[in-house]
Amino acid sequence: MIALKQWHEFSVPSVMKEKTANQRMEEWFESMVSIALKIYGHPLTFVIAFFLVLFFLVQSIRHYTYLQELIRDIIVSITFLSFFIIQKAVNKTSASIRIKINELILSHDKANNELLDIEEKTETELEEMTDKHTDEANRSSQTNITA
Repeated sequence: MIALKQWHEFSVPSVMKEKTANQRMEEWFESMVSIALKIYGHPLTFVIAFFLVLFFLVQSIRHYTYLQELIRDIIVSITFLSFFIIQKAVNKTSASIRIKINELILSHDKANNELLDIEEKTETELEEMTDKHTDEANRSSQTNITA
């Protein structure tokens, strides 16, 4: 006679498993990074940074005793402001690439739709997916060689 399993003996699907403290911390950090990148790439952030740099340079211009100090601070200020410009460009480029890749995945019949929201995955989940896809590629290449 087959014994019935108790409710706690069934395996829990991976979606419902309790997350470890490390996984929760990683997800929190990923969300904070995502928020920071959106803030740094926002035009208003650049405008605020520009006016702060301008205010700093105007306030401190009379305290410079050497021209090289002024030049150094201007170069540092330009470098600081270029960070926001570069971040905006990276955000725009990555968003457009993501859209293009999603369109390619959706148009392919055999594509794994799990890849559509890959940006939302944590680094650990990405490593697991990389291992899974590497194994699949190795199995696929071995079948093609033997065939």
